[in-house]
Amino acid sequence: MKNYKIVMKSASNAALEASEIPDPVGDQVLVRAMYSVVSAGTERAWSMDMNNAHPTFPYTPGYCAAGEVVKVGPEVTLYKPGDRVIINWAGHQLYALKNEGAMNVTDIVTNPQSMHDVRKGALVRIPDNVKTLDAAFANIASFSFNGVRKLHLEVGESALIAGQGILGVFALQVAGLCGAVPLIAADFSPERRATAKKLGADYALNPGDKDYMDQIKEITGGEGVRAIVEVTGSAAALQQALEYVAWEGRISLLGCTRVPEFPTDFYRFVHGRGVQLFGAHTFSRAKLESAPYHWTQEDDYKAFLKLLANGKMQASSIISEMISPEDAHSVYQMLATDKNPPMGLVFDWTKLA
Repeated sequence: MKNYKIVMKSASNAALEASEIPDPVGDQVLVRAMYSVVSAGTERAWSMDMNNAHPTFPYTPGYCAAGEVVKVGPEVTLYKPGDRVIINWAGHQLYALKNEGAMNVTDIVTNPQSMHDVRKGALVRIPDNVKTLDAAFANIASFSFNGVRKLHLEVGESALIAGQGILGVFALQVAGLCGAVPLIAADFSPERRATAKKLGADYALNPGDKDYMDQIKEITGGEGVRAIVEVTGSAAALQQALEYVAWEGRISLLGCTRVPEFPTDFYRFVHGRGVQLFGAHTFSRAKLESAPYHWTQEDDYKAFLKLLANGKMQASSIISEMISPEDAHSVYQMLATDKNPPMGLVFDWTKLA
């Protein structure tokens, strides 16, 4: 048997490569992925060497998967072969070694190339009443949890999720669970707006409409939106948000900006109106200890799994295509050329069995 992983050899040039399956030692756990989710926006940026990405070729993309334990090292006590687990920061590959223990992603910000080398864990057991395919979305869903939590959203407040890609649809669901009313989704794609409505949006608007701002004003009774999650990373979208946010409203910056500069009148749109801006990158959170308003990534994994188990969130329903890892090259070619790629792309590693 062989291990297989997707390798970006150069910009937008991916290949499936074979290697030996490693043996776990010490507290290592050998896991076999069943499904890994494509984070289209991030993986597009990294594969194309866009601003704020900085990849070093070759590298293995991907950070969101689920599968099962195959073999454990002699010091492992928490896991056994056959356990189904969330596998994060392992890249798109069939087999990976992970260490048993609590998650720790502390140094990824200062050393981005370590994003697939989480030394203390990265495994969370999947409950029996949650499907493996649904659980594969846990890592990326946790980003959205963080983006909404930053806003300290209160029941009855208006909220708008700008961008309905994979991060946006989870942020929309979390905001709905927090009691946002009205709950507004915004996206240029009619298909994504339709999905947002199915997932609980009261309104799904097109930011390209000439009367977009007027629609928001009418929906919110002229006040503007109290809480906004900006998912697109677009300077134009952020400027729009600054214009329709309510007095003393809050904006969570969940999307990674790919523009080096953002010229705006901060006195007029932020300082003078008491608007709060929150950096909401997934690494802008507590790393090892939970506290009020400081949920760790592992906390959000577990919250996501509980909500899935109770039917209060949807994951696999947003999948647009299940793909064989053997088709990786065409997937990244598509991401490089399609500015509005399919939302839910999943590599199905069971097809290599």
